[in-house]
Amino acid sequence: MPMIRIHSIGTWQCLVVLGYLLLSGLQPHDRFTWVLEVSWVAVGLVIVTRLSLRGTSITPLLAWLLTLHAVILIYGGWHTYERVPLGEWMQSTFGWERNHYDRIGHFAQGFIPAVLIREVLLRHEVVHGRGWLEWIVFAGCMAFTGLFEILEFAAALSFGGASDAYLGSQGDIWDAQWDMVYCGMGTLFSIMIFRKMHRKQLASMKPVDAAM
Repeated sequence: MPMIRIHSIGTWQCLVVLGYLLLSGLQPHDRFTWVLEVSWVAVGLVIVTRLSLRGTSITPLLAWLLTLHAVILIYGGWHTYERVPLGEWMQSTFGWERNHYDRIGHFAQGFIPAVLIREVLLRHEVVHGRGWLEWIVFAGCMAFTGLFEILEFAAALSFGGASDAYLGSQGDIWDAQWDMVYCGMGTLFSIMIFRKMHRKQLASMKPVDAAM
């Protein structure tokens, strides 16, 4: 399989994400929350563009998953997580007491970064043992979700009531803990589902120079 480069498979994906990002910014439900939520996507687009200009390659699997993650984040930021139409439909259909779209977002927070972390570790030849690799991937995702909860805590302290929609706890006192649980589940599912496929794609690619 030939090496797949960001600029050969990701250009239109980046354009789709950028277009959706701009569309969501026209009339978001809450401008402040939108900025907080989609800032991750904006940073990601900058990083991908920089890597593309340097000719750095990524697997097709990672490219598609990053695109999906961006869409999930933008959709949540556009409507705010507690008012996302998909979540409201699920709430009405299944009789849930809250909009659970944020659970989808936190599941994705483990499901997708798990592939990103594995790719970085293997491409830079940081880890060689398969057993240690998956443990480090899991630990990395859990560390990130823990940091994310701390950032939400900091936002609540800094902005007070203005950050309520960003927090999206919807009255659940265990919201932060559930967020981390779903991230952990997403990470484990990702490891089980994509491990072989990802290794097969990575086998056709060269290690990344440490300076990149």
